[in-house]
Amino acid sequence: MQRVCLALPTMRSCPGTIVDLAEEAAYAVATFGVEVHLLVLDTTDEAEFAKNADAVAALAPTPGVFVHHLGNTEQREFFRAVAERSGGTADPELLLDMMLPQAVAYGSCVNRLFLAAAALGCTSTHLRNDDADFQVVDGEKVFPIHHELLSIGRPAGEAAAVVTNSEFDAADADMPVMLVSGSFLGELNVDIGEILELDPAVYRDLVRLWTPPVWSDEDRDAMVDLSFKGVGAEPFDTDRSALGVPDIWNVYMCNIALDHRAYEVLPLLPSIETIGCDYALLHALVHSKSPGVVHNRHIVNYYTPERRTGAGFIAYQMRFVKFLLSMLYLYPVYGGMIDHGRGLLDEKHGLRVEPILELVRGSVDWDRAGNEHCLDVLDRSYRKLGGKYAELADVVAGKRQQLMDEAQEDAERWAVLVESWAGMVAAARAEGLRPGRDGAAG
Repeated sequence: MQRVCLALPTMRSCPGTIVDLAEEAAYAVATFGVEVHLLVLDTTDEAEFAKNADAVAALAPTPGVFVHHLGNTEQREFFRAVAERSGGTADPELLLDMMLPQAVAYGSCVNRLFLAAAALGCTSTHLRNDDADFQVVDGEKVFPIHHELLSIGRPAGEAAAVVTNSEFDAADADMPVMLVSGSFLGELNVDIGEILELDPAVYRDLVRLWTPPVWSDEDRDAMVDLSFKGVGAEPFDTDRSALGVPDIWNVYMCNIALDHRAYEVLPLLPSIETIGCDYALLHALVHSKSPGVVHNRHIVNYYTPERRTGAGFIAYQMRFVKFLLSMLYLYPVYGGMIDHGRGLLDEKHGLRVEPILELVRGSVDWDRAGNEHCLDVLDRSYRKLGGKYAELADVVAGKRQQLMDEAQEDAERWAVLVESWAGMVAAARAEGLRPGRDGAAG
């Protein structure tokens, strides 16, 4: 029986999301006959954890659905054991810190899901988030796992029969579908919409900072118009799906299924307090021209209140700043991936880690002039906006050198993690994860 992981990382109380995902898991079992491991990796404090635990405990038992709710202590024990058992040259304490840092780390939380899925013996991981809802049509929730389980891991030739449109070459029919994704509707997936309202010209200057510097002005402006917007307000009406090499801008990390032959090879960046560091694996799959499916069961994005006022505003916007600075080290890697193309794949069409690791190592000493320029533009732009953005400019200016150092250190740490990843995956499989009970806490 196919065993899959429906995965939710969370750092806040989200009982409603847990209930929704349990419904999606039950739908997957009833529709596809799979075994679903609903995995909630929870880094909330004790009070918030209790609310999530109550939601898990109240779930109705569903045969074929196994629920695992792991808090900080359980996660630390498991990932320490994995790090110590991995047998590489890296310091286990460093590996543990990259897996479970004492800060918000979007790539790290997904890496934890990947290793836990390996420990559970799952062949795919289906990622969701705690600040998104499913669409509802005629009283029924529109579950993305429908399209994901139709295609993930199957040869492209088989997947072609279950999508509404196929653009994949028949000569590549034996290549596995490694990625199935929808997008999102609702608010921008990066919380900078207020900047667009205040000053569209400043918004364009800021968003252009994350575009590849080698692109023409026209291409960079076109990317600004596409970035962070998903599908706008396009609601679900009927199922549509396309098989081919996805456009990287049409896939969304919180509405995606990934095959284990992808995430067991390449981990995400373990950067702390940095949005967007969880997309490197998607770039590898797209640039290697692996087959993927893009569908229209989009989720609905919304913002949690804490990111818009006071310290929460500064914290989130600093994550955006660090995202912009990370691109200095990521674009050389992505560009190299484009150059390698199908050379990123082995004879069985799985990802090869060697060329990717070489690219990552080669990026760490990149000239910082690009980030000096980035910080100059940020300072000028935030001060033009005034108010709380001027206060943000002061915070960024006070951490200028630290921010550039951290961006480089993130690239260096990623190289260590990529090199250690195969050993960690093997260690996770050997360690295993204690089984959950049907529809109850594991």
